[in-house]
Amino acid sequence: MNTHNSQNKKLYKQAFALAIFTIVYNVIEGILSAYFGVKDETLTLFGFGMDSFVETISAIGIAQMVVRIRTNPDSDKSKFEVLALKITGWCFYALSVVLLVSAVISIIEGHQPTSTVAGIVIASISILVMWALIISKKYLGKQLNSSAMIADANCNLVCVYMSVLLLLSSGLYELFQIPYIDALGALGLIYFCITEGKEAFEKAKGIHSCGCDDATH
Repeated sequence: MNTHNSQNKKLYKQAFALAIFTIVYNVIEGILSAYFGVKDETLTLFGFGMDSFVETISAIGIAQMVVRIRTNPDSDKSKFEVLALKITGWCFYALSVVLLVSAVISIIEGHQPTSTVAGIVIASISILVMWALIISKKYLGKQLNSSAMIADANCNLVCVYMSVLLLLSSGLYELFQIPYIDALGALGLIYFCITEGKEAFEKAKGIHSCGCDDATH
């Protein structure tokens, strides 16, 4: 029994460490993406950076969740977690509006990025890091028999999809200079932002669903 408790304690420490890593990574990714998005005048990369900052709020809520379920696995969400989810939801919706307006203006003015190399590099790193996090979180979730952790891992797939979108739009523009591909990439981010915003509000209401759950079954 003591061995089992000791093992669980170790696993929860690892889960918390992953949550903290996610927070730090999202902040760094957000700063770099926003900086190069402005510097290289690429809307998709800038929007990706803003999404990373919103994901940071969500990650803070996940860290709180790990602490809570370590103490009481069957407990309900804390007020802090619910608030973090609601703030995350509203931020995603606000980001969607900003991206929509910016993309429309970019298309009307015929604006094109000066470079998308940074987008290619950041997206490639993000895909690798997020995929590693998904695998690690799902492993820990299964070991701890925590559906909440597994659901969080599944929902991280959206981050992978957004990274792939950034990689495609940045790569296509860098290789072929396709007009408006950057603006179209930003419009594509809107779909994922709305999806994540909706899921955040559903989780805040206690609806344990994630639009990407089935993708990993």
